[in-house]
Amino acid sequence: MFKPLVLTLAAFAFSTTLAIGHEFWIDPVDFTLDPGANIQADIRVGQDFVGSPYAFIPQNFRLFELARGDIRVAVTGRVGDRPALNQAPLGDGLNVILHVTRDYDVTWKEWDKFTAFLHHKDADWVAAEHEASGAPKVDIIEAYSRYGKSLVAVGDGAGADRRYGLLTEIVALANPYTDDLSQGLPLQVFYDDKPRDTAQIEVFAKTAEGSVTVNTYRTNAEGIATIPVEPGMTYLFDTVVLRRPAGDQIIKDAQWESLWASLTVKIPG
Repeated sequence: MFKPLVLTLAAFAFSTTLAIGHEFWIDPVDFTLDPGANIQADIRVGQDFVGSPYAFIPQNFRLFELARGDIRVAVTGRVGDRPALNQAPLGDGLNVILHVTRDYDVTWKEWDKFTAFLHHKDADWVAAEHEASGAPKVDIIEAYSRYGKSLVAVGDGAGADRRYGLLTEIVALANPYTDDLSQGLPLQVFYDDKPRDTAQIEVFAKTAEGSVTVNTYRTNAEGIATIPVEPGMTYLFDTVVLRRPAGDQIIKDAQWESLWASLTVKIPG
């Protein structure tokens, strides 16, 4: 009886949270670690870079891994563990946390709230297509899934991020712990194995005291945007793909689908 109860509560938490605050991210306890220390990280959902942590529940994700270069291992734990990740790193250097959720859904009862969400995520075309199709403007079912990454430096933090084959993915083209970022941190956005041009990246920057500022940037034709960053700040980069549900979509009657990519880093200093 225990596991079904956990799953029901977890699914409810994700669905109701989405209606309030949409971002999903991986939140390491420490972004820079001495050799021998475990990587610990929460998975969070919330708004403006503030959100509740969720436990380790394997039924709620399709992938949860640690990676370093070409090496990848599954994150293991017990159901209910918090933080969701508490595991030895894959040696010194840049370790990458990867997390892909299962599919969830939310029902938009009000057209105005749905269109406000679309406008915020730079997807006004969805509202136009929805209207043109003659579909009802109430009880709109949106399926969604999350594709999170986080970069953690162990020891010298040397190494590079890379593409790990997520359906939508943000790749850091510089190492935030070892490279010169005076000209900014270059990011590349991918969707369905291709660079995503003119994609909106929402950037949440948090100070050590917890205050957050939000800005948006847009990728170029190669899917690249260079984001200004400051020492001592923690960053959440977020970008969203809206599409009609894929053929293998398991959410019954979903009219639209959103795919959320996120990346978290902390700039030393």
